Amino acid sequence: MNINIFEGFGHVLYEVAFALIPLLIFFLFFQIFILKLPMKKLMDIFRGMFLTFWGLAFFLQGVHIGFLPAGEMMGTILGQKEHLWVLIPIGFLLGFVATFAEPAVRILNHEVEKVSGGYIPRKVMLYTLSIGVAISIALSMLRIIVGIPLWYFIIPGYLLALIMIKFSTRTFTAIAFDSGGVATGPMTVTFIVAMSVGIATVLEGRDPLLDGFGMIALVALSPILSVLTLGLLYGRKEKGNERTFESES
Repeated sequence: MNINIFEGFGHVLYEVAFALIPLLIFFLFFQIFILKLPMKKLMDIFRGMFLTFWGLAFFLQGVHIGFLPAGEMMGTILGQKEHLWVLIPIGFLLGFVATFAEPAVRILNHEVEKVSGGYIPRKVMLYTLSIGVAISIALSMLRIIVGIPLWYFIIPGYLLALIMIKFSTRTFTAIAFDSGGVATGPMTVTFIVAMSVGIATVLEGRDPLLDGFGMIALVALSPILSVLTLGLLYGRKEKGNERTFESES
């Protein structure tokens, strides 16, 4: 089967340009009237925008011709297997790997480590988010197999998050809710959602619209709970250090 890797590439270029041009216009406005950055810095920014444009274009083209078809095909094949329980560990593994490779997650972890002065290491955040998303994908697979309504997970999950906020610090609360948006990036959306829709399509009694979708809601919730849990563990660690210091004094 011959695949034209540049099929529809012109439309992708248009979409990326349509998204980036307003940002470029705003930047130029601030550069002219407020920022007045030196030419060397300006050229670095323009080079970064140029690389961003082509990076996004090639990534989205890869999504259209590779990720989406591959994810849906995998879901169709796995959904026809006799032992459906294997979807749960497969979902866990794919959720972990997708989050581990998510560029937006890496950037968030870098910023958290930088702003916290190394108090929250990027590796700790990376594994926390990856495990949280992996659990949510595994639960999504269980939901599709058994036919559990989505709100059975969403409502208790957000109620638990609100309770955990009471015992967490403002820093971890802010990071947690930002993490929820970052984790639902292109790696998760393009591949795993397509796979879940493929599974729901071939499973008897499942509706691709009702059962295949809804995974992103769980993915957005899981980093909130995992980061808040991390905040509670950090809080216990700090209290333990304080008690040790007091006893030594």
